[in-house]
Amino acid sequence: MSTILISEFITSQALETLRSKHNVIYEPDLYKDRLALIAAMQNIDGLIVRNLTQVNEEILLTAPNLRVVGRLGVGLENIELPACAKRNIKVIPATGANAESVAEYVVGAAVALTRGFIPATISTLKGEWPRPRFSSYHEFLGQTLGIVGFGSIGRVVAKKAHAFGLHCVAYDPMLSEDSIALDGFSVSLLQLNELLSKSNAVSLHLPYLPETKNLFNATTLDQMKEGACLINTARGGIVDELALAERLRSGRIGGAAIDVFSTEPAKDLNHFAGIENLILTPHIAGVTQESNERVSQMIADEVNRYLGV
Repeated sequence: MSTILISEFITSQALETLRSKHNVIYEPDLYKDRLALIAAMQNIDGLIVRNLTQVNEEILLTAPNLRVVGRLGVGLENIELPACAKRNIKVIPATGANAESVAEYVVGAAVALTRGFIPATISTLKGEWPRPRFSSYHEFLGQTLGIVGFGSIGRVVAKKAHAFGLHCVAYDPMLSEDSIALDGFSVSLLQLNELLSKSNAVSLHLPYLPETKNLFNATTLDQMKEGACLINTARGGIVDELALAERLRSGRIGGAAIDVFSTEPAKDLNHFAGIENLILTPHIAGVTQESNERVSQMIADEVNRYLGV
């Protein structure tokens, strides 16, 4: 019987799936205590984490029997992939399991930003009645959504946006096609600068890599269509937060929904203070009760399969 260590939250059903086949050590707050985590790694065959457990060389050196790391999510920035590969440790992300939740967040945020729901709420709470001001905002129907990164999540976003009557375009440096056919419609693949100049809202779905670090900097943000909105549910380091805040204040960018930050948990966001058409959330786009169940069960099943049960 193999031993699996789970250092962050997993759903009860997935936990029982694992316990039915393996010896499971479940300590969902273990990631907070580095020394305790190192001690717990000694005799494990599998490790399951979310995004807060740092699976690096130091940790791997203490786990000579480790064969598989299951990631309860899709980003792998907290896992040193070369160090795992060197030891023949399989890394399994929950690819696609939270796509529906992320796509709902993106489309919902795009509607809220386009219609000005957030500044309207702020004004109404102040006792104002700024109805004429908000009559100048636009319908969501017929707008263009630019999707930067057109993998599994980006494609689900396109399907939901299309159902709302949006025209979708995409940029993905890994794809060479001119367009991608989805369910009854197609999405044109453009160069990034062309996408930015045409899109009323831009949604980011890129991994955090050296090539994407601060990809959305002052220069890139200034290529966006005047008054367009930016939605980032990917990784915080992709966007220069200070440059974005400046353009939100000036009105150069019309609004933003930011779910991920360069430092998490985010403690100092004073650069966004006083900006009205802005949604800030604590990395929740892909986190719902339903997606937690799908992600947890997918990883439980895949880890079980890899360990040979």
